[in-house]
Amino acid sequence: MQVQDTPEEWQVTATTTPFTGKKTSVRTDEVVMPDGSVVRRDYQVHPGSVAVVALDEQDRVLLLKQYRHPVRQKLWEIPAGLLDVPGENPLHAAQRELYEEAHVKAGDWRVLADVYTTPGGCDEAVRIFLARDLAEAEGERFEVSEEEADMEYARVPLAELVRGVLAGELHNNCLVVGVLSLMAARAGEGLDALRPADAEWPARPFEA
Repeated sequence: MQVQDTPEEWQVTATTTPFTGKKTSVRTDEVVMPDGSVVRRDYQVHPGSVAVVALDEQDRVLLLKQYRHPVRQKLWEIPAGLLDVPGENPLHAAQRELYEEAHVKAGDWRVLADVYTTPGGCDEAVRIFLARDLAEAEGERFEVSEEEADMEYARVPLAELVRGVLAGELHNNCLVVGVLSLMAARAGEGLDALRPADAEWPARPFEA
C-alpha cells in the first residue's frame, strides 16, 4: 500500500465569510457527510507561506526570534513569509524572505517538505526550502517594522536544534518540520536527492 495523501472534495451546500482580514479570512461551509447529514465547518482561509532552513558551511541554521502574540511567546523561527500574490512562485517568495528578514542570499535551493500547518481549522499550505551556499546580500538592509523590528538573530548548530526540538524547547512548526526533515534527508538518500526548488506544488500552483 502506498501511503500518500489524495485529493477529495465533499459537497458544500452553502458558504459564508463572516470575517475578512488584511491577509486572511474565516469561511463557514455547510458540508455533506458520508451518511448524508450536513455539518458546519469554520476555517481560516490563508494565502499560503514559504519558510527557509538556511544552512551555512559550519552546519549552523540561521534563526530569528520573534514575538508571536496569539501564543504570548517569543519563538525561535526560520525565515518565513506569506505568498503575497496569487500564483506567486514559492522559490521567489522564499528568496525574498531570506533577503528581507536576514539580508542573506543562497546559491543552492532545494525543497525539504510541503505541509498543511493546521488542516483541521486552516487551509494554510507551507513549502519549506533548504538553502545552502549562503552569502551576505548586496545593498542596504530591508527596513522592518512592528514585531519584526524587535527580532533577534542567531546561527545555531543543527544538532543543537534537534536536541531543542526533542526536549520541547522549540515550538515553531516550520522550524521543527524543517530541522527534522533535514536530518531525515541526510540519514536517507542525501541532500542532493531532495526535490528541486521548482518542484510542482499542487496545494499552491504556480508558474515558473
